[in-house]
Amino acid sequence: MSLTLKSPPFSALSSSLQHGRSRFLPGAGSTASNLVLFNNARKSFPLIRASSSSLDTGSNTELDAVSSFSEIVPDTVIFDDFERFPPTAATVSSSLLLGICSLPDTVFRNAVEMALADSTCYGLENADLRLSCFVNKALVNVGGDLAKLVPGRVSTEVDPRLAYDTHGIIRKVHDLLKLYNEINVPPERLLFKIPSTWQGIEASRLLESEGIQTHLTFVYSFAQAAAAAQAGASVIQIFVGRLRDWARNHSGDPEIEAAISRGEDPGLALVTKAYNYIHKNGHKSKLMAAAVRNKQDLFSLLGVDYIIAPLKVLQSLKDSVTAPDEKYSFVRRLSPESAALYNFSKEELVKWDQLSLASAMGPAAVDLLAGGLEGYVNQAKRVEELFGKIWPPPNV
Repeated sequence: MSLTLKSPPFSALSSSLQHGRSRFLPGAGSTASNLVLFNNARKSFPLIRASSSSLDTGSNTELDAVSSFSEIVPDTVIFDDFERFPPTAATVSSSLLLGICSLPDTVFRNAVEMALADSTCYGLENADLRLSCFVNKALVNVGGDLAKLVPGRVSTEVDPRLAYDTHGIIRKVHDLLKLYNEINVPPERLLFKIPSTWQGIEASRLLESEGIQTHLTFVYSFAQAAAAAQAGASVIQIFVGRLRDWARNHSGDPEIEAAISRGEDPGLALVTKAYNYIHKNGHKSKLMAAAVRNKQDLFSLLGVDYIIAPLKVLQSLKDSVTAPDEKYSFVRRLSPESAALYNFSKEELVKWDQLSLASAMGPAAVDLLAGGLEGYVNQAKRVEELFGKIWPPPNV
């Protein structure tokens, strides 16, 4: 049965989102980048989150120089930016679905409409299961469209309400993977984005053992980073600026205070330590530094696998021309060679388990993880509420 959706539900939905729609937070300290702004979105391409980039840097810019050390990832928000700094991979999330619903002319509109007209979901009598089915289909349909637009991997957010349910996370990933298989997106093109609770880290370990690639987020402590590496997570994401923000307004976190006492920025120090741990111990994980606020942050992290940079920083790098003798003056701060010389304490080299992780996570990681999860959960609920309001659509 062919079902056709018309535009009025989304037009009405867009109007209902005008109140308070100027910003969509992926959660307080949550996704692959910072604040998502839609009120300046003049074109139809909503939020894109990249995992790698192919930037047209030119041969004599700072951007060209730093790109030789790390994969510089554009934090692209609107279509104009997507054209200037095209990402080669992306993330699909509740935040993205909210953006699509608030911008009814987006190129992804049809993907959401088709999800809401899905006959399998439509046939479910339980309203909660039906909404969950619609959301899964919408995530995968949009993810499938993104996979056609970018050559790299697409990371799909796992329902944050499952953050403390290992088997629930695994079931959700299997469900999403099955839907991706139905639209012919192969597993090697996919990552599944999971919060770095102990249960999430354990789910990552089990999924990676099946060959399913995972992307652990909300990492705010060395213990989380080390446990994620031991689990074999494909990507581990650390938020530099958010740890700095916490340190400016709070005290009492031993890990942060130790970094400050050494004259180090706590976010940069965590990325450095996590990188050294991964490489010194031969773990396969790639490290992603997010919430990078300025060029000095970026220069301090050269050598890490991925650096997510704001567009203003990328533009500044692109506009800064370096003389031939200056181009090679940039220093790689992180390398496998330097990692081999880093000394870890006996306590840091333990096999991490739930108890040791809980004991080692200081107040910064606890606060930021909780805040990030709260933001993600609120967004997931908003998506379900919106889908509930516009379902059933016309002609269904």
